[in-house]
Amino acid sequence: MFEFCSDPSTLSTFDWFSCYLTNGKHIQFYKSFGLIILLLVLTAPLALMLGLAAAVAIKSNFFLLRLISKTYANIVRGIPDIIFFLFIPITIDQLIEFTRHKIKCPEIIDSVWQGNDFIVCSVAKLPLSSSPQWIHDMYGFSLAILSFTIVYGAFAANTFHGAINSVPRSQIDTGKAFGMNKKQIYFSIIFPQMWRYALPGLSNLWMLLIKSTPLLFLLGIQDIVFWAREIGGSKTSIFQYPHPDWRVWYFLSLLVFYLLLTKISEIALNRVSKKLYLPI
Repeated sequence: MFEFCSDPSTLSTFDWFSCYLTNGKHIQFYKSFGLIILLLVLTAPLALMLGLAAAVAIKSNFFLLRLISKTYANIVRGIPDIIFFLFIPITIDQLIEFTRHKIKCPEIIDSVWQGNDFIVCSVAKLPLSSSPQWIHDMYGFSLAILSFTIVYGAFAANTFHGAINSVPRSQIDTGKAFGMNKKQIYFSIIFPQMWRYALPGLSNLWMLLIKSTPLLFLLGIQDIVFWAREIGGSKTSIFQYPHPDWRVWYFLSLLVFYLLLTKISEIALNRVSKKLYLPI
């Protein structure tokens, strides 16, 4: 980044660190913190919407809709998260590519599953091999958001379902007595009040979501865990700034980051809780 960084071996301790901490890999490391925040900002509302929709569907009069919603909430809740984080992206990716393969390459009749390999024609690949790197990164990140949304949407569904059931039955009966239909009861009685009962569970769910973000590393995304391991480990002569194993310091910085993030979240959630007259 600086002109005097051309030959690190000639630099003093302060200059060496100023060059080391501003090299390209560290810039990517710093950007990866923003990636975590972006994941949380995008996933949280999507998971809430999916969970709320599933909770309402569980109360539906349609048997099939109730069955699908209950199955979704119970299965996802009962299976370890890491299995879904590894299964969902692969499944969705292969489903998309298989569909594109059938549409774009109908002349190929061979099975796409050949042993342990999943092989589709080149034009069916998504993203295309000719696509720029940022397209590949965005595609992988989108699959990660979808995975987190599906997993935490199931937990949110159970939280909302319990909150809906906690609204006093007498108020619902009063609404019916006044001639309100089901939609009016939901929007005028149930939804405004259920947040008081749902907030403690949603607060815990938000904390769990924060704690789960390092799983991005398992999805092949270059997140903060990836960069902490890569640039914190010992380097060979190929690396411009060789150093001993400093991974403990990099992972310590991740610890501080997550502690600050959870503390800020706790303060914000406590303020929301006070507005709802419900201490967390």
